[in-house]
Amino acid sequence: MIGSIKIGHAVNRDALKGCTVFLLPEGVVASCEVRGGAPGTRETDLLKPTYSVPGPNAILFSGGSAFGLNAAAGVVKYLEENGLGFPTTAGPVPIVSAAVIYDLDVGDGSFRPGPEMAYEACVAASEDERSVGNAGAGIGATVGNTAGRALSTKGGFGISVYRSGDFQMEAAAVVNSFGDVTGEDGRVIAGVRGPGNEFIGAESFLLESAGFENYNKMECTTLVIVATNAKLNTEQLTRVAIQGHNGIARAIRPSHTAFDGDTVFSVAAGEVEAPLHLIETLAAMCVADAVRDAVMKAESAGGVPAACDILGSRT
Repeated sequence: MIGSIKIGHAVNRDALKGCTVFLLPEGVVASCEVRGGAPGTRETDLLKPTYSVPGPNAILFSGGSAFGLNAAAGVVKYLEENGLGFPTTAGPVPIVSAAVIYDLDVGDGSFRPGPEMAYEACVAASEDERSVGNAGAGIGATVGNTAGRALSTKGGFGISVYRSGDFQMEAAAVVNSFGDVTGEDGRVIAGVRGPGNEFIGAESFLLESAGFENYNKMECTTLVIVATNAKLNTEQLTRVAIQGHNGIARAIRPSHTAFDGDTVFSVAAGEVEAPLHLIETLAAMCVADAVRDAVMKAESAGGVPAACDILGSRT
C-alpha cells in the first residue's frame, strides 16, 4: 500500500469471520471521522486534531461486533515484539485504532476474531496485498440489510487506487451496510432482494413496503481507510475523512443510518505536496469506488448470494 503501509488479512472460512490490519510506518499521520449511529471503535479519540498522538501504529478492522475489538490485543502484541509504539520513558507503547462490523448472524456467531487472528494478520501483512471480496473483515459482510439478513446481498472488502505523477491515493472499505450499494448511474448493484432475487431498492422498501415502523432493524457498518502519500496534518486529514463519508453516501443508499457504525480513517505518508481540495475530491471518488469493488468482487457465502451471481444471471 502507499508509503510502506502494509495490509494483512486473516479469516476463518468456516465461521465466516475475519480481520484486516493496516500496519503504519513511523511518521504516518492519521485522523478519523465517525458518522454512523452505532459505531464500535477503539482508540479513535486520539486521532482528533487536539490530541497529542499524530497517528496510530496500526489500524484494525474486525468482524465479531464489539467482541472483535478484543482482537486489537494481538496487534498490540505484534507491535510490542517489534519495538513499535508511541515513545515513553518506559519504552514504546503501541497505539492501535480499531473498528468493527456486526456479522454475528452470518456463519458461526459463536466464533469471534481474537488476538491470535489479528496477530496472524500482522504476520501476513504486506505492501503488495491486494485480496478483495471475501477477504479479512469482509468475509462475513452483507449489504442491503433493510429487510433483514435473509434478503441481503454479500458484502466484502474492496480497494480503489489512484495515481497521477508522484501523487498516490488508495481507499479500502469493508462494506456491511443497512442500505444498498449503487453504481455511478444510481442503479442498485447489491442490496435488498425481492422474491425473484431482483433488487427492490432499500429506500423504496422503507418508504413504500415496510412503512416507517415495521422494518427489521439490523446492526450494520461500513469501515473505510483513505491513504495518501501527500503531506497533510491532522486537521487536513479530518477534512479528507469527512469527504470519505461523502464517498460512502455516493455509493450506499441510505447511508449513515442509526443502525450503521460508518467510520472513516484517513492517513498520510507525507511524501509529496498536493492541493487539499483535490485530495478531498479524490477521497470521495476513491471511497465510492472501493465500496463498489467490495460487493462486485465478493463471493456468495453463508447462504447469502453475491452481486456477481445475481447480476450474471440476468445477462
